[in-house]
Amino acid sequence: MTNIQILKRLYKSYTKKYITRILLSVFFTLILAASTSAVAYLLDPAIKQLFIEQKQSLILVIPGLIILAFTTKGASLYLAKVIMINVAEQVKKDVQIDMFSSLIKADTQTIDNKHSGKFITNLTNDVNMITNLVSTVILNLFKDSLTLIGLLSVMFYQNWRLSLIAIIMIPLASFAAKTLGKRIGKVTTQQMTRTGIFTSYLVEIFKNHKLIKIFQKERFENTRANEFISSVRETSKKIATVFVRASPIMEFLTGIMIACMIYVSAKLIAKGQLEISNFFSFLAAMMLAYQPVRSLATLNIAIHQGLSGAKRVLPIKVPSPNPYFDIFS
Repeated sequence: MTNIQILKRLYKSYTKKYITRILLSVFFTLILAASTSAVAYLLDPAIKQLFIEQKQSLILVIPGLIILAFTTKGASLYLAKVIMINVAEQVKKDVQIDMFSSLIKADTQTIDNKHSGKFITNLTNDVNMITNLVSTVILNLFKDSLTLIGLLSVMFYQNWRLSLIAIIMIPLASFAAKTLGKRIGKVTTQQMTRTGIFTSYLVEIFKNHKLIKIFQKERFENTRANEFISSVRETSKKIATVFVRASPIMEFLTGIMIACMIYVSAKLIAKGQLEISNFFSFLAAMMLAYQPVRSLATLNIAIHQGLSGAKRVLPIKVPSPNPYFDIFS
């Protein structure tokens, strides 16, 4: 099953019924993007008219507008997150109910042929990854994309030359995140498989605890447990390393961009082609754009994790009692 097919299945079976709530959340992210862009834009008149021209008539108006913009930004973000969290939890409930229904309806031989840890991992870890895909990824995709568009508009309005330098970072960051995302997807699949095996082992230990005591197999089982734990630890460490690797790459790209920006800005100001107020407004927009750019660049990692989880619980080719699931593949 391809990634596109997985996303279509998730939409048709689980998220389509909540499309109204999702669109409402998107509406609040639009307000969030507008208010964030307004904060950056208002620094231009604030510096020019309050500090340079010293217009006392605006001494309360512009600060009041900035407070209003920040308040709107905070309220919109809160409402958008609350809505998407509720949608995600409902989707999680629907997925787990369908999976459990498939498990109950399955024949005994199918259950016996698969280790129970796989089912537990499917019902918990994999479903959590799908939930994260539905909530965090969808919310951040719209929130950060719309915010970035708004801030880029402010940046181009203030100075198009500086804006061209700033947007060079976007494809570079996207390329780095795409490479890391593929790596995350592969390692996550390994981790979930090993976690399932370890969970099955724990179930086996609790079930046969008396036999282990009778035959004095404590040392042997300790050795086995250490091997399972080490295996899971290695994959967890790999995932954490990939996530950490994304931060220095983004910091390096940001440092280069800011250095270039300061150099070009100094040249433009010296030539009289850029005013100080325009520069500070542009700088504010650029710094506010850093978070959505970074978030969008690393979003690919979360998408790969979510798709990896979905591949293990959504139908592949093997028939299942439930048309939407095949947790026995």
